[in-house]
Amino acid sequence: MADTLQTLDYAVLQQCMHCGMCLPTCPTYDATKHERNSPRGRIALMRAIADGDLAVSQAFADEMSYCLGCLACQTACPAGVNYAELFETARSTIERADAQPGAARSFWRWLTLRLIFTRPRLLRAAGRGLRLYQRTGLQTFARRTRLTALLPPAVRRVEPQAPPIAGAFSNRLIAAHETPTGEARYRVALLTGCIQDLVFSDVNRDTADVLLANGCAVDTPPVQPCCGSLHAHNGELDLARGLARRMIDLLPPDRYDAIISNAGGCGSHLRHYGSLLADDPVYRDRARLWDTKLRDVQEWLASIGPRAPKAAPFDEPVTLTYHESCHLVHGQKISRQPRELLRLLPGVSFVELPESSWCCGSAGVYAITQPDQAEALMRRKTANIGSTGATVVATANPGCQLQIIRGLREAGGSALVLHPMSLLARAYRNERG
Repeated sequence: MADTLQTLDYAVLQQCMHCGMCLPTCPTYDATKHERNSPRGRIALMRAIADGDLAVSQAFADEMSYCLGCLACQTACPAGVNYAELFETARSTIERADAQPGAARSFWRWLTLRLIFTRPRLLRAAGRGLRLYQRTGLQTFARRTRLTALLPPAVRRVEPQAPPIAGAFSNRLIAAHETPTGEARYRVALLTGCIQDLVFSDVNRDTADVLLANGCAVDTPPVQPCCGSLHAHNGELDLARGLARRMIDLLPPDRYDAIISNAGGCGSHLRHYGSLLADDPVYRDRARLWDTKLRDVQEWLASIGPRAPKAAPFDEPVTLTYHESCHLVHGQKISRQPRELLRLLPGVSFVELPESSWCCGSAGVYAITQPDQAEALMRRKTANIGSTGATVVATANPGCQLQIIRGLREAGGSALVLHPMSLLARAYRNERG
């Protein structure tokens, strides 16, 4: 993968036919009807920069920040334009050109991308500190006394959105090696993620239980690096490459039948290590093999033949709907399999969600960098969920889960928001009475 638009294979930039098929699928174009806020408008800007006709400016940086990177355009494109590569290369170009200067921005990027999210033990330590702030009453006190107004603007904007940190992280809930009760048909590695580990470690435990129930021996290293998705998405491709190498060293792909991800956003990045490390003579062959082994957990279960639960996940019948994570459906092209798994659940009536693949507004750090647009998309998603009458919402990405939980809470909704693996795990556990 090239680091700048000037070094990118020009054929990738030429592939867009400007047909406009992407326009109805783009949330930002839908909001503004401005050509520059559409995929083809952004590609035209990228091509002008590659041609030397346009400078890498603050205006270009702002436009690429406004893009959700949801990849709905990539699904709609009849020419197969690789917008994901274009998007990440454009953001890398912006960072290399220092088109968004500022001491505060530089500090926060250093603290998060370069420091905390490259050191898993430090990330967990930060999580423990945040949990202490939340559980001791300090958070409530700071908000009631408006002490949060003294925080720097960037932190003040993020503080209300801080999710509740789990009491125990994945390494406390899952052993490094676990085997099913019966014969193990497969050996898999389970990736625990970053936000998933800190906030939804129970989803990782549920994922391991579902894999065990389906004849998989599960390896879960207790300390795992970030996959690099956050870094690649924000233009730090060198950091993303370093994290990919660490992940491959930790989990050599030739040892496993599958390497399992349960987070849509992470999985979309994880299955492209081959292109990320294509110029690395030491890692490129292993990276290509890694890509062939990387599977979303729902994709993997569908491929091996999932065992239908004999018990329902809830004591009472429920109505369930499903929100599709952008990077699961558009980045990984996984849409059928989650629905197939959810329809296996006894005592569950499945209803389709209107605009199920329309972005909820989470999009990584988008809710922080573009709060107004993120809020509008969250309200749209919440209204669609309300129209279904569902009491349970399934979604397979931690960012989506947090965004929808917040949206339903603000709208006065009471639906549970759960990962499909949590629903399956509940059903398997209920088999034991």
